Amino acid sequence: MADDVKGGRSVEQFLKDASLFLAPDPEIMENHGLEPRTELEEACLAKENDPHRLGLVRERLQAGVNESFEMLENMGAAPGAKWGDCVSAMYTASGDLSIASSGGVVIFCNLVQYPIKFCNKYWAKERTVGIREGDAFIVNDSRYGQAHSTDQSLFMPVFHEGKIVAWAGATVHEGENGAIEPGGMPGTAEQIWDEGLRMSPFKVVENYELRRDLVTFLQNSVREPKLQYADMKVKLYVCRRVEQRIKEAIAEYGVEAVVACLRNNLEATDQEVRRRLREWPDGTARHCWFTDNTLRESVQIKINLELTKKDDELTFDFRGSSPEFTNRAINSLDITNKGMLAQLFLTFIWPDLPRNQGVLSPVNFIFDPASVLKPSPLTPSSQTMMTLFTAWSCGQVCAMKLLYSVPEKYTRVVAPWFNMINTFMFGGITQHGEMVGNVCADINGMGGGALADADGQHSLAPIFATMADLAEQEFMEEEMPFVQIVSKKLMRDNQGFGRQRGGMGYQMILAMVDSPMWGFMLTAIGAKFPNVPGLFGGYGCPTYPLARIQGVDVFEKFRTDPGSFRFSIEEMMNERPYPEATYSTHPMSLPFHASKSGELYMISQGSGGGFGDPLERDPADVARDLDEDLISHDVAWRVYRVVYDRETLIVDLAATEKARDEARQERLAGSRPYKDFCASWSKDKPSGKVPYFGCWTDKTRVHAGSPDVTYPASQVNPPVMMAHPMQVRIDALEAELAALRKAGGQS
Repeated sequence: MADDVKGGRSVEQFLKDASLFLAPDPEIMENHGLEPRTELEEACLAKENDPHRLGLVRERLQAGVNESFEMLENMGAAPGAKWGDCVSAMYTASGDLSIASSGGVVIFCNLVQYPIKFCNKYWAKERTVGIREGDAFIVNDSRYGQAHSTDQSLFMPVFHEGKIVAWAGATVHEGENGAIEPGGMPGTAEQIWDEGLRMSPFKVVENYELRRDLVTFLQNSVREPKLQYADMKVKLYVCRRVEQRIKEAIAEYGVEAVVACLRNNLEATDQEVRRRLREWPDGTARHCWFTDNTLRESVQIKINLELTKKDDELTFDFRGSSPEFTNRAINSLDITNKGMLAQLFLTFIWPDLPRNQGVLSPVNFIFDPASVLKPSPLTPSSQTMMTLFTAWSCGQVCAMKLLYSVPEKYTRVVAPWFNMINTFMFGGITQHGEMVGNVCADINGMGGGALADADGQHSLAPIFATMADLAEQEFMEEEMPFVQIVSKKLMRDNQGFGRQRGGMGYQMILAMVDSPMWGFMLTAIGAKFPNVPGLFGGYGCPTYPLARIQGVDVFEKFRTDPGSFRFSIEEMMNERPYPEATYSTHPMSLPFHASKSGELYMISQGSGGGFGDPLERDPADVARDLDEDLISHDVAWRVYRVVYDRETLIVDLAATEKARDEARQERLAGSRPYKDFCASWSKDKPSGKVPYFGCWTDKTRVHAGSPDVTYPASQVNPPVMMAHPMQVRIDALEAELAALRKAGGQS
């Protein structure tokens, strides 16, 4: 092409300038593996290849990101920063995640590779943008590389002698982002424009200073302008600290050692993962599980997985999973699923490995197009967790089945960890006169799965973060106008039963006080179908509804009749101590709801899955759970078949063994040959009682709500458009009214 085209620009430059819109680049977004070595990396690896020296450099850099993570936690303004729902990391010049902080959310930093690569490809040579020392970029749009739009990442290049040698990044679950509902995760979003800020990667820092014009624009787009500004500053300071530690390492060891270290860390992880996979048995493990709600209506959404291990590679085949929902926010992007499964490997399978994206290099993924796990670009995904976490649990079950027989393990086999965000979101005016919108830290109290030789731990940690924390309720009450009257109290019988039981979740009873305008919302599934299964005969977790008591001001009751309050959901709902109040239960998908002072909202955090047959549980462990009020007498007998003295809790071992033998005989008496069972149990299609989405027996065809109509899973099918719940209700009431009029002889 001639370079002297009219105006002095080449045809290539003209076509580049004429691009209508720089959408997410499929070439970038579909590659979760490692970028090829650059010429600089080749030269550095040739010069610096002493593993001991590279190990010293790596530890120096790891200390730097760990230090910056502590800064992020201690200085961050968002609840997500304070409780560890954040991360800091170092990347290669090409954008590959090489070193992540030991604490924090791996999926966050794993996904930042995509916007860095976007900037390298599109902004580095763009004359109106460019990438210079002291610049930093921000992103929150999941389509360019984030978990969902409530997360915001800031990342900056690290230069040495005029060349980019690395990138520094920091991510925080900010919460509020100007979406249709406060708190950043709108369950009622029906289109991507309902989801608030949609920041593609753009420059927000020049010469190490935030551009106040852009900061003001972003503040003007959210409900919490103070939060937006504060955490942009915090993330910038954190990136600068990471940059400082990289430059100090360069000064001490040389740039070749640092570049070689970042690259070697990735390749060594890739090689070690492949070595470990070769020890796994070749074969396929299968599992499916269901999401029971779109956050607007009850449905069955199938997540279908075949996990195949062959030689030194794994393949996650999610074909046959539900089609995408065109106007619901529960779709989960394929990059989000990949990033979350990196968390599975780096936290639950190989926690000793360096936290970088090399762990996914030997892993392949297969998704149907326009499925709920790989939706088209214009479908909302602000509540991706509803399907993402179910897919993660399927992956955990399948991986643990393959891992079980491996002689050399680097962690213990564990039943599914609780996976859902059973917590409150909130928004409104605080007692200090400030508008806020965010999420309670109780999300991080997920129950641990049972192990082969030990019970799961109670309310331990979320599946997506290591070393996360729970907010102290007293601190929350200083900032927000609500009180957790019952906070972090374990809920009896909230247990995944098994030979080893899952870790239990706690209950929460809260009420708003002292606000002119306040509301709560819930964005969770699992009120009708358990969120996680058990493993090897263990039971899954219970189901979890929202319980509400309206028509009462509990704070007034505390003044006039304090003894009437009950300190558990079970007692409040069963004993109903306030006769004048209205008691109700609902799915855990409550749209933003204006709250009245003193009315009660009650939920429980979930439990991990059980491991093994409950009839094999040590009777002494059952007695201990009874003594600690973790289970009821009903469960001790009905589930565990333990006979004991109810006063002393002393177990009668002989009677227990006899009762368990009788229970096993009852099982055998009710059993049938597998062929006979299938003949009576298996059906040709879904029942139609609940809208069903996903494959049935043939993963190449999927249902989209109707039991009688299927579509090819391998192609984009007619869009799934769900009716607005309010319109459904209006239609039902109009039909009821028409029937009454007809019965009364009215036209």
